[in-house]
Amino acid sequence: MDFGYEKDSKERMPFEHYIEIFRGQNPEDISVRTGIPYNSEEKTFTLTFLGVTYTVSYPDYEVKHLDGEDIGWFPLEEKPNARILMLRFLTEGAMAPASGKFLTYREIPWGEVYFKQFQGRCLFRLAFGFGNKQEEFSKACELTGAKKLTHGDISYELPFFGELKLHLILWAGDEEFPPSAQILFSDNFPIAFIQGEDMAVVGDIVIDMLKAVSHR
Repeated sequence: MDFGYEKDSKERMPFEHYIEIFRGQNPEDISVRTGIPYNSEEKTFTLTFLGVTYTVSYPDYEVKHLDGEDIGWFPLEEKPNARILMLRFLTEGAMAPASGKFLTYREIPWGEVYFKQFQGRCLFRLAFGFGNKQEEFSKACELTGAKKLTHGDISYELPFFGELKLHLILWAGDEEFPPSAQILFSDNFPIAFIQGEDMAVVGDIVIDMLKAVSHR
């Protein structure tokens, strides 16, 4: 099978590694652990990711969107980082209810160690991308079904997938201070994703979505 990755791509080896694990697991067991429904007749999982419903075939991991034309951005079909992240969840993660508490990146396991990388990769990118473009930020968030909050100058609760949610908070810049941002994770994220790197990838994917959708 052609995985769609170049031989020297840094994504190729992780994808091939996790696709083999995925194929070796029982899909019914995956469904129970992750809470993602599995249709044994059609051999597909069905899930909603950033406002779009997808089917994911087993064992081939072919992903197709069922809706979301108004959003028009389908990372589980097109983006290697999103495809690998979902494979990691399907093979290693579990879904648990959230308590209602939200965590900063520093509060997740290993978050303190990797905070500087997360800050540059996600928080600064969100702040400088949208801190002074809040109408575009609002448009993109609302297309995915996000709920407006009252934190900062503008903020939304964004459904990532399943029971996993994010709080995206922005403060506009002025002549004295640059724009700033915060990303908070529902407290079931460390159960779904066992490595701090995964939450940085979550941030990458969400910011890519905001940039793509806000320009539609």
